[in-house]
Amino acid sequence: MKRGFGNRLRALKVTLWTLIVPPSVWAVHFLFCYLWVAIACAKTGTFARFPAAFVIGTIAALAIIAGSGAIAWVQSRTPGDDPPHEQGTDVDRLRFLAYSTMLLAGLSFVAVIFTAAPALMLTDCR
Repeated sequence: MKRGFGNRLRALKVTLWTLIVPPSVWAVHFLFCYLWVAIACAKTGTFARFPAAFVIGTIAALAIIAGSGAIAWVQSRTPGDDPPHEQGTDVDRLRFLAYSTMLLAGLSFVAVIFTAAPALMLTDCR
């Protein structure tokens, strides 16, 4: 029997490891962007505008963060008792981690966009 995409996402479990994926991806993207600019300015003296590696790295980071957020969004809708979720059951813990991951994914998505924004506006290394 075939399982749908939503069922596949529901089968994945949100843990503390998945909670750190979005901010970690943003941190790696941040380091990549600023090292890319520093090396380009040091070697050529000009700001490398829209290099292919920069665009590919930004799209990959956004895709990973969006995927993590999608998994968390599906997991946060796990059926259970009504809020407030204060019983400490496995379902309540899962929904808390999923909701936290979803919020961190949203914040990290915006942070990646703001990290990539200088490439759109800056043209000089000064």
